[in-house]
Amino acid sequence: MKRLFIVLGSVLGVFLVAAGGFAFYVYSTFSTTANEMNTLERVEPSLYRPEPVNIDAKEPVSFLLLGTDDREDEEISGRTDTMIVVTVNGEDESMKMLSIPRDTRTEIVGRGTQDKINHAHAFGGAEMAMQSVENLLDIPIDYVATINMNGFRDMVDAVGGVTVDNDFAFDMDAHEFSEGELELDGDEALAYVRMRFDDPQGDFGRNNRQREVIEAVLSEAASLSSITNIGTIVSSVGDNVRTNLEFGDITDLAGYQASRHNIEQLTLTGEGTRIDDIYYLEVPDAEIQRVHEELATHLQLDT
Repeated sequence: MKRLFIVLGSVLGVFLVAAGGFAFYVYSTFSTTANEMNTLERVEPSLYRPEPVNIDAKEPVSFLLLGTDDREDEEISGRTDTMIVVTVNGEDESMKMLSIPRDTRTEIVGRGTQDKINHAHAFGGAEMAMQSVENLLDIPIDYVATINMNGFRDMVDAVGGVTVDNDFAFDMDAHEFSEGELELDGDEALAYVRMRFDDPQGDFGRNNRQREVIEAVLSEAASLSSITNIGTIVSSVGDNVRTNLEFGDITDLAGYQASRHNIEQLTLTGEGTRIDDIYYLEVPDAEIQRVHEELATHLQLDT
């Protein structure tokens, strides 16, 4: 699911709250974990950002968070149930988070075909997913990370659970969710973000719940109470995440830490349609342009 920034944010939170005797432990433990996670490479430089972003100088940076439906396998592959673009501006200390509906019909870069955007990862891995999102939104994607369902569940448990405000009562995967404020563990949070067929807003409602849980994990991971869970957090990251971030990149992200307090949620809307009896979401050009301009401005690009 789309919990990539759960990883980035939680790791960032660990570095921010670690102190004293914990500092060396976090550094030595996570440097190994980061090397294990760093298995994704970009073969060609982005046409949208030929030169790498300078995160040490707190330049605006973008991430693509990919969540896959893998549960038992260690390898993170297949279609992405969740795709979230996160842009972070260190200058004004803000963050924007855009969910891309899985059924969005767009060009799959490298195949020259129009298809559901969540198929890009199945066809060509993280690189094809990144390039297809760049092509759709006309912005650079600097970093990508994928996380599977096990990683999402373990991360929520590692931060001690999350608190959410549920809009309506529903059942999912043998869990009952009442309306109002709820305390969720990892299994419950996974069920909470997976439900969509009983949601009046369908996939859009599910996207809202996913972003809500991500924000909650970011908050919990950065709290002092998470210090005692450093080992568990690090383990859950290393076992279930793949990213092209290197260890030095991750430590440099500490410069953006204040941005997590100012998160704006964005949506990409369209009309459902069927082509050859397959459901797609057709997003109008005007809607894509609107989102492009907002993200490009946040990244301080020439639009």
